[in-house]
Amino acid sequence: MNLIEAIIIAIVEGITEYLPVSSTGHMIIASSFMGIEKEEFTKLFEVAIQLGAILAVVVLYWKKFVDPLKTGKLKFYFKLLVGVIPALLLGFLFSDKIDELLESPTTVAISLLAGGLILLFIDKAFKNPRIYSEKEITYGKSFLTGLWQCIAMIPGVSRSAASIIGVCSRD
Repeated sequence: MNLIEAIIIAIVEGITEYLPVSSTGHMIIASSFMGIEKEEFTKLFEVAIQLGAILAVVVLYWKKFVDPLKTGKLKFYFKLLVGVIPALLLGFLFSDKIDELLESPTTVAISLLAGGLILLFIDKAFKNPRIYSEKEITYGKSFLTGLWQCIAMIPGVSRSAASIIGVCSRD
């Protein structure tokens, strides 16, 4: 990967990270179009620029993360932990298959297309929201949202879109 390719991949990540689309999927497609080999450095680079985006979210929502610790209201963190459990289990069980799918631009393209079509029509299904704040999210809803996020282990499926659908679905 040369400097121009790295800049293009970084721009793709920056544009797609905060949309309910898969930034990883877009980076895989962009890399494929440019003929970038999936070497260890390329994989590390993609993880590193995503880490930057994740850290930006932590900085943006720092107060929200620290406030429950100060006030002693640790339910937020327990619900977060419950939501992570499905991904930890399924990620451990299917790690090799997930890695294999990450190498497939075809899988990513199909996932991106399917996700885009779902997002076009999903808004109608959730016209009347039932949850207005994180305090209304139950442990069951946390777990269900975590299960929905597991779909995002398929490269090209958006974690944020899966989370939106998970939170809006019935528990």
